[in-house]
Amino acid sequence: MKRILPLFALVLFIHTGLQSQKKSELIAKNQELKFELDSITRIVAGANSSERISTLKANELQKQVSELQDANATLLKNLNSFAALSSQNSENINKTLARLERKEAQLKGIVGNFSSADSTALVVLTSAKKTLGENAKVQVNDGVVIISEKLDFFFADGLGIELLDASKELLEKVGNILNANPKAAITVVGMNITGELHSALNQAATISSELISANGVDGSRINVRAQDGGFKESIQITIHPDYKAFYSKAKVDVKNQ
Repeated sequence: MKRILPLFALVLFIHTGLQSQKKSELIAKNQELKFELDSITRIVAGANSSERISTLKANELQKQVSELQDANATLLKNLNSFAALSSQNSENINKTLARLERKEAQLKGIVGNFSSADSTALVVLTSAKKTLGENAKVQVNDGVVIISEKLDFFFADGLGIELLDASKELLEKVGNILNANPKAAITVVGMNITGELHSALNQAATISSELISANGVDGSRINVRAQDGGFKESIQITIHPDYKAFYSKAKVDVKNQ
């Protein structure tokens, strides 16, 4: 019995020591595992943080891409609008230039007609001076040639409608001038100081009839009118451009343009 007790005590001591050693190893292993767990946790946390940062960067990049796409779309739209506007402006400019060219052509035509009228007036004046003589009462006013004589040159005492022979000779020469310039229009104006315009109109009509019947002047070219002569009594034969035909032509030219 005394031998068994020491042996039992030795076995118990060894067993206790083994248990203490295993406990220490377990504690050490537990610490090692805890350290590894902490390391893994930190790695996972870092990975999660990197993932969040990457996600934020990806979102930011996507936002920038969207903004660039919107900016490009806006720029393309503006470029298309600018191109359309430029095309419209070019078309408007071309239309304006075309209208200006038409207006210029119209003005050239009008100026040409006025120049032609002035040239005709000069020709008629030269012809009248040559045909009627330097002492003839012929003048030019604004492109209109005016041949005038007192009433008593045409009618006895300036009264009535019976033409004197001397006046018929003058009217024959005037008729030759008028027939030599068929494009010119003629206005015969009777003027007196009595205010009796019907009498002045009848005298102007007599002059017109003489030009037509005795001298072959186209009656459609002649207009007859009367007016108060103020302090003079006379017959005026005015040779001027055909204003009616001129304005009709100008109207047609403007309409066609």
